[in-house]
Amino acid sequence: MAGLAQALADARPRVIAALAAQLRDLDLAEEAFSAACEAALGEPAPIRDPAAWTYVTARRRALDLLRKREREARAIANLPEPDIMGDVISFPEPIPDDRLRLLFTCCHPALGQEARIALALRVICGVSVARIARAFLVTEPAMFQRVTRAKAKIKAANIPFETPPPGEWESRVGTVLETIEVGLGIAYRDAAGVGDTAGLAPELERLAGLLAELMPDEAEAHGLLALVSLVRSREAARVDATGTMVPLSQQDVALWDRARIEVGRAALDRANALAKPGPVQVLAAIHLTHAMRCETGRTDWRAIRRLYDGLLQFRSNRVVAINRAVAIGRAKSPCDGLAALEELDSEKLAGFLPFHAARADLLARAGRREEACAEYDAALALEPEAAEARFLSARRAAVQAPD
Repeated sequence: MAGLAQALADARPRVIAALAAQLRDLDLAEEAFSAACEAALGEPAPIRDPAAWTYVTARRRALDLLRKREREARAIANLPEPDIMGDVISFPEPIPDDRLRLLFTCCHPALGQEARIALALRVICGVSVARIARAFLVTEPAMFQRVTRAKAKIKAANIPFETPPPGEWESRVGTVLETIEVGLGIAYRDAAGVGDTAGLAPELERLAGLLAELMPDEAEAHGLLALVSLVRSREAARVDATGTMVPLSQQDVALWDRARIEVGRAALDRANALAKPGPVQVLAAIHLTHAMRCETGRTDWRAIRRLYDGLLQFRSNRVVAINRAVAIGRAKSPCDGLAALEELDSEKLAGFLPFHAARADLLARAGRREEACAEYDAALALEPEAAEARFLSARRAAVQAPD
């Protein structure tokens, strides 16, 4: 049963995208898919192809719902019944995948930037509203309303579920790239990769590869592929045998995926050759600098600090500022890192886990144990993922223990 549940979760992006493309209704696609999953889990006989079975079942469920809504005449006439899933999801169009096509649809300029990203993550990648809300530092009900309003706007404005013409790609590609980047951050937070985002990173890597192929002259698309490849190269080293998160600077480089690192390096080289700098490329360069530890045996924190200085020119936000402070704390001293953190508005960061975790580490390195423990407590109170919680608890215990 667990294997089937995982197969259904893995099939979700593909099936939802195909259903949405056919039904032109995101809510109906999600509702039908949920009903099909429930039916699949109750099916006594083994299901040979869960994706195809779920698609056919979901589509039939959707037709039933359409009949109940008295739209049979004008809806069903436009929905020919296929025999196999492949007939529906293979479209001879510039974007060779329904998920990527739906991603461009969700990132329509008529929607607000944050709503576009949230909708795309929810519908296409299956990220929970709770996780999306956490990524944007808003409440779950507020994020649910944003996603709901975005769906309603697509429906009311009759935004087409189709490949936008190439002339419109430029107005959407920034949001498409940011959606994948935010999704990567959500997947990255679950260091163990065993939660409901377990299949998210592979899907984002696939989408990033498709984007780079689709837009060969878009430097940030190649930067995104580099970023995803470099982040994924460290998956095997992110958790130890006890299920505890291992911070990047302490990971065993022997466990890093050298092939993915080379993919990332090549993608970043291609991006740099286009001479169109952007924030994603700078992020990828930061991760590549970390990756060079597998060759040099050391982390060039001064270079990373300089890269974060450059990133601030593109993105003057708290995440970049916090990471810059951490880099300063490594490149110079913990006190310098803390001074950089003090420049930020601590009141606005009171509920932001990365701020408390970063400050706790810098305080511990500076020998300010009592303050460090208080910051570890603040971080743990924000309910981090299990692997990170174990790491923070262990660090707190080590700081509290007498010499």
